[in-house]
Amino acid sequence: MHLFEPTRAPIIHQRIYPNAKIFHVVAREHLVEYAIRNAIIKFEQEFMGRGPDDVRAFIVRDLVVARLKGVLTPAERQLAKTAEGIDMVKRLRQNLIALGRDKLCEQVSEITGAKTLALFTDIDVQIGERVFVFTLDRDIQNGTR
Repeated sequence: MHLFEPTRAPIIHQRIYPNAKIFHVVAREHLVEYAIRNAIIKFEQEFMGRGPDDVRAFIVRDLVVARLKGVLTPAERQLAKTAEGIDMVKRLRQNLIALGRDKLCEQVSEITGAKTLALFTDIDVQIGERVFVFTLDRDIQNGTR
């Protein structure tokens, strides 16, 4: 049983939490995080040529934080063995995200129902992880839309 399945999650949580309002906030938040995760995977596949090994997205008040593991291509992993290669991979990734930034922010806005104000990102080439932080125009963690 998958916790994020929209058709099954309500039944599970309503049995555990008799207060349906709490359930709806918790379930909606998980579904939004899952949808953002999927949008980031698709974005990475389209813009970077491959998807990450693992993506986790979290809503923290008016922020969406996503951690991507295993983002480097085999060629980038080879480049990352030198200081010059690390710099090259970081610059390439920055340029690619600049091209797709508007599309990714628009997707996050559609999923959350809040306007995306900014996107911050960084990559650690040596361990192959990337972080996205989206700032939103309002707190969405507490179920407000």
